[in-house]
Amino acid sequence: MKIISSTHLKELDKYTIANEPITSIDLMERAAHELTRTIMRRWDASFHIVVFAGPGNNGGDALAVARLLSQQNYRVEVFLFNTKGKLSEECQINLNRLKECGSIYFTEVSTKFDPPVLTEKHLVVDGLFGSGLNKPLNGGFAAVVKYINASKSPVVAIDIPSGLMGEDNTYNIRQNIMRADVTLSIQLPKLSFFFPENEDIVGEWELLNIGLKTEFIGTVESSFFTTEEAEIRNLIKPRKRFAHKGAFGHGLLIAGSYGMAGASILSARACLRSGIGLLTVHVPIHNHDLMQSTVPEAIVHTDIHERYFAEPTDIDRYQAIAIGPGLGQEEDTALAMMEQIQNCPLPLVLDADALNILSTHRSWLSRLPKRCILTPHLGELERLIGKCMDTYERLVKTKELAAYLQSYIIVKGSWSAVVTPEGNCYFNPTGNPGMATAGSGDVLTGILLSLLSQGYSQEDASRLGVYVHGLAGDIAAQQKGEIGMTSSDIVEALPIAWKKLSETKAGFTKE
Repeated sequence: MKIISSTHLKELDKYTIANEPITSIDLMERAAHELTRTIMRRWDASFHIVVFAGPGNNGGDALAVARLLSQQNYRVEVFLFNTKGKLSEECQINLNRLKECGSIYFTEVSTKFDPPVLTEKHLVVDGLFGSGLNKPLNGGFAAVVKYINASKSPVVAIDIPSGLMGEDNTYNIRQNIMRADVTLSIQLPKLSFFFPENEDIVGEWELLNIGLKTEFIGTVESSFFTTEEAEIRNLIKPRKRFAHKGAFGHGLLIAGSYGMAGASILSARACLRSGIGLLTVHVPIHNHDLMQSTVPEAIVHTDIHERYFAEPTDIDRYQAIAIGPGLGQEEDTALAMMEQIQNCPLPLVLDADALNILSTHRSWLSRLPKRCILTPHLGELERLIGKCMDTYERLVKTKELAAYLQSYIIVKGSWSAVVTPEGNCYFNPTGNPGMATAGSGDVLTGILLSLLSQGYSQEDASRLGVYVHGLAGDIAAQQKGEIGMTSSDIVEALPIAWKKLSETKAGFTKE
């Protein structure tokens, strides 16, 4: 799914109005019916509805919702803020329609606002400002927002919480933004919904399809997308009946210093659970027996050093390499790593300590082979790009780094983002907070190594790997719960995740 800018969202409305064709007020009515149905599904008529409407089209939506809820026997109170004495055409039409409903308590605020009492049994419908806002709220509107935020009332925002901008909120005034429990976004999500600092502002968000013309979306340029399951299913390569282990690649995993063998074990097990034909794990001498006994399917190759990676190994027989989980940051390790990977002709994954080494030897970044995959969590990423004020700035700098390196960067976390050398950013929908546990990133590295070894492109491996990693995490959470699950549970859920994706076709599931 493409994520388009607030400006393009306005153009999408206009295109739909011109090409359906439909009048603007009828399109607003269609949206209002979807909003009302969703609100009724979530909150019953025991809630006293308090609608805060602004003077624009977002306010027009709110007034229409107030009328429709009243017709469904909800108690509705409306405050329309018209401080400049000018309403949008659609807002004025819906105001006229609202006034025909005698059962609604209505107040038009032009100067002084006498706020209502708000309790946990009131539902606030936020229709003050929509996605077209381009500057922070201040003055009276900021005071209204702060009053609502201080109340115990649940808040449902129409399209976007008032005060939040659709993309860049770096210089916004956060205390002047409405904090919604639920945001009902029209047709498409806004980019700012995917940023962790906005979680408490957006709350749970749900998309409402009001039939806007999808062909227009296809013509709009955007570098932001969400990955959908249908796309992922289509990436998975079918396995031929007469295939053998040599057909699915041989990968090399360099991981695990002494005391950190678990990272290499988790990564190796995930790799083997993701379809690779052969896996060799390069470990220090002290980790040999542990790796051999815990991952018997892997070929174990030992380094010259007892405790850490100290000497590059031959790569002629491999199709891909992954370096980093539990590797350590000894200077010998850093030198061996750079000797191993510079001018490396094979697809390459760099994770964990490999990234930490690069952050302390920044001049080495220019020596990385093109089209490698870097998999930092937020801390590792900021050690590479510097401290950032917010996620928007972090994404901009990540895109710049991906372009400079001509490589792929997977920013791990909720809505993990795959950033390509061309500047595209794919947000991943799978995964849950239970995956915020030691070793989860090592599991992803193993999955990526497996896919690259099987011949997937770097972009396909990144998107598919992140998706199935999150899906396995979701399966593990269903089985174990988010609090009690571990990274080993994610590994054990990988076969189920692969089975689900491989067997699910459009319209049916194989039994």
